[in-house]
Amino acid sequence: MQTIIRQLYRPLMIVATLGLGFSLFVYVLYAINLIQFPFDYDQGEGFEVYDTVLFSQGELPYRDTEAYPFYSSNYPPLFHVMAAPFVWFFGAGYWYGRLLSFLSTFITASAIIYAVYHDGHKHRWIALLSGLAFLASNMVYHIGPLVRQHIMMVMFETLAVVILARAYPKRDTKWIAFGFFLLVCAGYTKQLAAITAIAVIGWMFLRHPLRSIVWTVGFGICGGLIFLWLNIASEGQWWIQAIVANVNEFRPFQAFGLFTLWFQLHGFLLIPAGLFVLYEMYFDRFSIYSIWFVVSALLGGIGSGTWGAGDSYFTTSIAAMCILSGIYFSRTLTQSWALSDTYIKRFLPSIKITGVGLIVIPLLYIGYARATLKMPTDGIFEPIATALNIEPNVRDRFYDSATFDVEGYANIGYFLTPEDTEAGYQIVDMINATDMPVMSEEAGFMFVAGRDVVTNPTQLRNLYLAGLFDGSQLVEMIENKEFGLIILRAQFYPTPVLEAIGQHYEITDVIQMNGFDYHIRQPIQSSETDVSTAP
Repeated sequence: MQTIIRQLYRPLMIVATLGLGFSLFVYVLYAINLIQFPFDYDQGEGFEVYDTVLFSQGELPYRDTEAYPFYSSNYPPLFHVMAAPFVWFFGAGYWYGRLLSFLSTFITASAIIYAVYHDGHKHRWIALLSGLAFLASNMVYHIGPLVRQHIMMVMFETLAVVILARAYPKRDTKWIAFGFFLLVCAGYTKQLAAITAIAVIGWMFLRHPLRSIVWTVGFGICGGLIFLWLNIASEGQWWIQAIVANVNEFRPFQAFGLFTLWFQLHGFLLIPAGLFVLYEMYFDRFSIYSIWFVVSALLGGIGSGTWGAGDSYFTTSIAAMCILSGIYFSRTLTQSWALSDTYIKRFLPSIKITGVGLIVIPLLYIGYARATLKMPTDGIFEPIATALNIEPNVRDRFYDSATFDVEGYANIGYFLTPEDTEAGYQIVDMINATDMPVMSEEAGFMFVAGRDVVTNPTQLRNLYLAGLFDGSQLVEMIENKEFGLIILRAQFYPTPVLEAIGQHYEITDVIQMNGFDYHIRQPIQSSETDVSTAP
């Protein structure tokens, strides 16, 4: 029986590797497709690019939104600072920001492979599958090649945790300091990294309370000094724009839906990760990975329910899941569980655990590959889609196992077409046809047209809801019809701004790009006014 099981193990592992390798292939093609696109793919990417442009000019993007161009950013600086040198050589563009994010996912996957290999008793194949599993996740796939700082935050978090997991127990001062440096980098890439900082500090306190306090104080001083400098340099706008304006309304149904989807997509690996946490609770001591997994899943999941958040808030917990499940599988296959003095050992000897694992573990990876499947259904993929009985379910010619039915799940991932690029340039031609300022809900058109980026709609909305945005000057410009065009897609502006647009600008064109309708509004020329708000 053992011989038969061992003969099945290798073919099943090959199938699992091919399944996750196929996901990687789709991911790479998706990134290549997206990196070439010169406009916004995900709403708000262009404002990340504009932040990068401002940093390349030695300016901060944390500004007073009551004065023209009514622009400010709510994101920390590091991602944009790292991309800023590209602006000096290539000008404003999307490709290098998308490339940096894409590469960040591979660095994260490499850190996962390293952690599983060293803590899972050097099982190379499981370590490789653990890294591939991270890249295969729908939630990682979506944001991996975007001009977004979130995935780079996850990279810094994962590197910090993997380094501290080995350095802190050994009291290796230099590597502990480097781990905390990476945590600071994560926090100044995106504020959500505070969740990982809480997990790390909590684990360190459990290991050695006094030593953890010393390191935490040093970490706090370092991060605090950077915070203070940003606030002083921006004349207080850093605090308003990046901290106060980021407190958004919580939507319980969105959080619940995303929690449910997170489990549906990743359950094949979430359950083993959870079992490893239980193992450490009863038979070992908590590792940094277990605490990181629990804290990031709980707090990140709750955070996913806030307005403007979404499935990306689970990506940190997915990295932790891949590490924990990989260690769980590796220890099972290498018979390295610390169960020698327990009743479990008497009932489940290592040889039986290993025998079951030889079949179950590759099947779990195969199930995970199927659960997270997303792919085009035309071209070279059509025969595969036919063989798998896959039909498009989210866009023409694209399948996503998660569908787009859950609120907060990113409605992206499909491939772009030449028609999308052509539509973007059609909007640029309209901008070039007017000498007046143009107000666009996405910044990409403005870069190509060489115009000022005016407003950041989501930031103005957040400030307005917090009682920190009056907007009278912007509304006055709209009422005076000082903009030659106003381009809307998601209509994220504050209510008074949308009302002013509806009263003084009319829709003259609707252009579809990336599956979304872009409403082109021009000043109403007649004496009659359209009293409706923007559609």
